[in-house]
Amino acid sequence: MSTEFTRQINPQPATDEVRAAVLENPGFGQHFTDHMVCIDWQGDVQKGTGSWDNARIQPYGPLSLDPSTSVLHYGQEIFEGLKAYRHQDGSVWSFRPEANAARLNRSAQRLALPALPEETFVDAVRELVRVDEAWVPSGEGESLYLRPFMIGTEPFLGVRPSKQALFSVIASPAGNYFGTVEPVDIWLSDTWARAGKGGTGAAKCGGNYAASLIAQLEGDAHGCSQVLFLDPEREGAVEELGGMNVFFVFDDNRLVTPELTGTILEGITRDSVLKLARDRGMQVEERAFTLDEWREGKRSGRLTEVFACGTAAVIAPVRRLLSHDEVIGSEHERPGEVTMAIRRQLLDVQTGRAEDPHGWLTRLV
Repeated sequence: MSTEFTRQINPQPATDEVRAAVLENPGFGQHFTDHMVCIDWQGDVQKGTGSWDNARIQPYGPLSLDPSTSVLHYGQEIFEGLKAYRHQDGSVWSFRPEANAARLNRSAQRLALPALPEETFVDAVRELVRVDEAWVPSGEGESLYLRPFMIGTEPFLGVRPSKQALFSVIASPAGNYFGTVEPVDIWLSDTWARAGKGGTGAAKCGGNYAASLIAQLEGDAHGCSQVLFLDPEREGAVEELGGMNVFFVFDDNRLVTPELTGTILEGITRDSVLKLARDRGMQVEERAFTLDEWREGKRSGRLTEVFACGTAAVIAPVRRLLSHDEVIGSEHERPGEVTMAIRRQLLDVQTGRAEDPHGWLTRLV
């Protein structure tokens, strides 16, 4: 059953000139559309009671929160990221929104927040795109980035789950995440950890990203675009980047990626890449992958390509892994054939240039 939304149209939307200027060079996460979705929840997570009410489209703007609001003190916050793509016929489609909805609920369970019906999640995305359709870019590699999020909103001090919550969706026109498909360098964090066993690594919550920022600053200082984290409990097995999953291509038609252990995010782009690789006849391995294997693979030439993936960047070729002690890879590394083929295939499905054999697309407008 579809969720009914009330609409309060922004009385001062961006002018056509302002919007056109933004869409000319959208960047990433710098500009936002005229409206947002908000839905309120009240109940008791522990007792399994509560309901979502007051679904609405309202003007984009600041949230009013009491200084004691629980999210500010106890971090009950989760979010998602997905994109809306303009197809050649002018229609607008989203890529696997149901998977985002399911992952949001897994995150909600881990952070003791209420589950949101998956159909309500998709309805919220659709409603926002409908009212702000003019903000959907049509340039090559461009999209409307959608950020659904949920926060605990009860004003109180005390360590227990919030009995009030807000689900919201905002949107931002997006260009290419790194500005190019040229290979990027990544920094090896040998001091900091992103998550640990039994922690929140598999949840998409702000705390995980906050924990990665100090390592990202270190990477920035060494000219790197992302940071790679290791699992010290498994002989330094590779986990993931600060905001992306990582893949390794070998010369015998194998694709290897770190297995899901509860400490890394179950990326939707990651899952899609695995399916596309199997479609190509590749042998896919989800398992522990160590730095020693990375070193030996590059030394022998058997490891031919490394790439990272995520909703924002889609697929980014990796050039080198840098650390205080060594460099793995060459500064002359070019985007690999398999990397670019999977990237093109994924983007072609998302933008409607290719068939959608897995039924991944949902029409929004």
